[in-house]
Amino acid sequence: MYELVKTKNFIEFKNGKSIKPGGEGIYPVYGANGIIGMSNEYREGNSVIIGRVGAYCGSVQFCKGHYWASDNTIVACPKDNNTDVVFLYYSLKNANLNRWAGGAAQPLMTQTAIKQIKLPHPDIDIQRKVSSILSAYDDLIELNERRIKILEEMARLIYKEWFVKFRFPGYKKVKMIESELGMIPERWEVRRLSEVMDFTKGFEPGSKNYSEKELQNSIKFIRVGNLNNLSKDFVYIEKNMSKIESKQSDILISLDGTIGKVDYGIRGAIASGIRKCFSKMGKMYQYQLLKSAPMQGFLRGVSSGGTVLAHAGNHIKNYLLVISKDLQLETKYSKSCDPLFEQCANLKRQNVNLRQTGDMLLPRLISGKIEV
Repeated sequence: MYELVKTKNFIEFKNGKSIKPGGEGIYPVYGANGIIGMSNEYREGNSVIIGRVGAYCGSVQFCKGHYWASDNTIVACPKDNNTDVVFLYYSLKNANLNRWAGGAAQPLMTQTAIKQIKLPHPDIDIQRKVSSILSAYDDLIELNERRIKILEEMARLIYKEWFVKFRFPGYKKVKMIESELGMIPERWEVRRLSEVMDFTKGFEPGSKNYSEKELQNSIKFIRVGNLNNLSKDFVYIEKNMSKIESKQSDILISLDGTIGKVDYGIRGAIASGIRKCFSKMGKMYQYQLLKSAPMQGFLRGVSSGGTVLAHAGNHIKNYLLVISKDLQLETKYSKSCDPLFEQCANLKRQNVNLRQTGDMLLPRLISGKIEV
């Protein structure tokens, strides 16, 4: 076990500075939950930022390169060369800083509170070894995420050419005709989504304090906040409480609360705000359709601000789309792009496993329970 030292002895803290969000420039502007804009100026570099106030109070991010930290963050950096900045990041991340938040109306983190916290502070060589081990997991996760984006973008561009611009193979020989959605290729047709896709709603298991024995036979419970957010903590419930489950290849969409989040590659029981999709059309086609600008615009249209005017789960079934006769082109697209979908799903599964392993190692490596 490593010696615990007050953070004020080896970390320098300072508050971020106010800046208008959503700006333009070459340097990222970080808020408590990630990048909120860009700027032509920077104030910080290669350091750690901590969420100072609100829902993300106590959150921790490592920001490489030059950046601007907004006024709802606290910047943390080593006081001298005896502290490795990456080890500092993992140590603060492991500390669950929101436990020290104050404030009555909303959580508030202050420098005064953070400076009194004691964290492990081993020799600099040990810090660097720990950092290299934990960084290897995060680097591989980041690499997989980049690969997923590239594969999805390849499939999106083909989808856009074929099903939005109607520049599919042989399109020059096909006549365009009028429809209720404008000009479409001859022998294509306008259909309601409910005719080609179905949705199964998730469930709510109810609140209960589960014993350790019950959770030994548990299953991951996927909430809306878990979609498109690998780092969001999952809740686990008893296996026998599970009613609707998703597999690695299932496509999920949020249709209550935060509407329009689409994801896949997550195994577990799904919450009532999520729907599991079923269709004869290929997986990548389904995913690109639900992620497409027209679909996302349609879903935004059934909500006003944060208030759902009516259940999006009912409205989405009436969405109008243009499909080829007998789904011939959709089938051709699936033969080409579903292998890309399977690659993406496998990479997402790898990332879940990497994240779980990294999270398990983090407290043991930081504290010195595992020697390096």
